[in-house]
Amino acid sequence: MDPYRVILLPGSVLPAGPAYGRLLEVLGPAVDAVAKDLELYATDTPPPDWSLDTEVDGVLREADLRGWDTFHLLGYSGGGAAALALAARHPERLRSLALLEPAWAGNWDWSPAHTRLWQRYGDLDGLPPDQFLPAFTRLQVKTDAVLPPPPPGPPPPWMAKRPAGITAFLRAFNTYGLAREGLAAFTKPVLFVLGGMSSPDEQGDNAARLSRVFPDFRLEVFPERHHFDPPHRAEPERVATLLREHWARADAAS
Repeated sequence: MDPYRVILLPGSVLPAGPAYGRLLEVLGPAVDAVAKDLELYATDTPPPDWSLDTEVDGVLREADLRGWDTFHLLGYSGGGAAALALAARHPERLRSLALLEPAWAGNWDWSPAHTRLWQRYGDLDGLPPDQFLPAFTRLQVKTDAVLPPPPPGPPPPWMAKRPAGITAFLRAFNTYGLAREGLAAFTKPVLFVLGGMSSPDEQGDNAARLSRVFPDFRLEVFPERHHFDPPHRAEPERVATLLREHWARADAAS
């Protein structure tokens, strides 16, 4: 059996290597995987014309370089939002879609609580970095969720790019036209992995709305995890088992 061809997109904070290193170790040689960094961070500052389509084009270039006509796509947080954009625009390139708490899932059918949350995200614009990142982090989890402490020592050099990159994502979410009808036409399997301690006003709302759009949608909840203690890093063995099942079912149906 040939290895599963998979591209993995990280969120807006960790680079792809540390984001997915343990998961890829657990998946092993059964997966021909590319943990691809975001195009957003290819330069020192976000390109002025950057959008989710920039990330879509970057994923397709990576697949084309490898000679992959089709592949499985996995995205976490901001990378999950980019994965949704690719599924809507180029469904013919994907064998399946795995969403690990996508940071955004379109601008339709928001609940009142989800709307209020995004208003609070808007209030973060312009905050200095030492205030922005803690406030941004706290909005994404339940009030009683325990956030991991910052790693010891000085921050890595790539961390300096993150406040501007996160702001670029938030601004893009306000203007990007994610085609609901395009997602509804995506008939391949979709797996949504959710941390039970993440904000229900964000991830719970995203999961509920996407479950009404995708024809083949499966939700898996990890009760003790949240957006900054995500299942793919905290429980990679269980996530790897889910992904193997997900990819095998997709390939069997193709």
